[in-house]
Amino acid sequence: MFQSAAGRKHTDCRSLQREGVERDFIGFNALSIPLLPLPGKLTSKERLMNRGYLFILLATLFFSSMETALKTIAQDFHPLQLNCTRFLVGGLLLIPFALRGLRQHGTRADLRAWKGFAALGFLGLFVSMVLYQTSILYTPASVVSVLFSCNPVMVLVFACLFLRTAILPQHVAALALEVAGALVIIDPFHTRLDPMGVTLVLLSAALFALYAVLGKKQCAEYSGIAVTCFSCLAASAEMLAFITLSHAPFFDALLRSCGLESFAAVPLLDGYTWDNILMVVYVCVFVTGGGYAAYFMGMEATSPMQASLVFFFKPVLAPILAMFFLGEAIPWNMWAGIALILIASAVSMIPTLKTLSALAPLLTGRFIRPPRH
Repeated sequence: MFQSAAGRKHTDCRSLQREGVERDFIGFNALSIPLLPLPGKLTSKERLMNRGYLFILLATLFFSSMETALKTIAQDFHPLQLNCTRFLVGGLLLIPFALRGLRQHGTRADLRAWKGFAALGFLGLFVSMVLYQTSILYTPASVVSVLFSCNPVMVLVFACLFLRTAILPQHVAALALEVAGALVIIDPFHTRLDPMGVTLVLLSAALFALYAVLGKKQCAEYSGIAVTCFSCLAASAEMLAFITLSHAPFFDALLRSCGLESFAAVPLLDGYTWDNILMVVYVCVFVTGGGYAAYFMGMEATSPMQASLVFFFKPVLAPILAMFFLGEAIPWNMWAGIALILIASAVSMIPTLKTLSALAPLLTGRFIRPPRH
């Protein structure tokens, strides 16, 4: 889950509770450990940080390859069918990490919690990810990956509306750059993109951002990994219920009468072949289960701000993977839009001057040693 650190009473990762981490008054994490270890023998904290960077690298590779992998099997499965499978498998793989997160927070998932997980799963995984998967049928994987990467800035907007989170000047600048980048990619006056695909992926990104914001309270109470795991399981159960119901004559007729023929009689086990089974396993086990596990383990070993680098590099790496493995052409406006979105992501992560002031003594003491007499 992506969430603002400001005003949070609990934390999702133990690394922020250990000695060596200071919290400033606006929620940024001031680490007394440098990004790169100083020469000499590595301390246990530095080894933990290095292991965290390895997890962040794995999460970046898994998440960046998602659109390319999904595109290769998109024609074989119904979007609802594929999402049901991958969130079920991914959720099951995350259970050990989720249980550990609950223990660390000293809580358990009761009926009230599961109601919240079900609501979040329906919004952010059932509806949002079905729109996302459907958009891949209409739009190149590279475009889908980059436009969906606008999600973090949408989180800022919803956080302001629903959580009354303060919007800083750099957030406004980042939002403007994100919008400009998206417009450059879409190129509305000369676009060759299918408007349906673009609309679906932007709606998906907006709903996923809303899912992240509305889940902030639960993340603080149960941990981000637990909310992700149980939301995946709840969403897969909801999708399975819908797929089963879609075969009922009365519901089938209702869907068709509403112009939703594509969601009538959704297959459950059709489409699996020896030609695509390895890619299905990769999407379910590595991208969904492994990607989220690596992301949260990287966050635990480093910090939320450093783990967010996953979504900083994804807009660059995902189109490159689509170009090599799918043969998708990346035009100049695509690269220009990616550059604007990268700048927006960098701007949104700029700490305030007060935070820099809080970091100054730590950085000075760590890298600028006073002369020995």
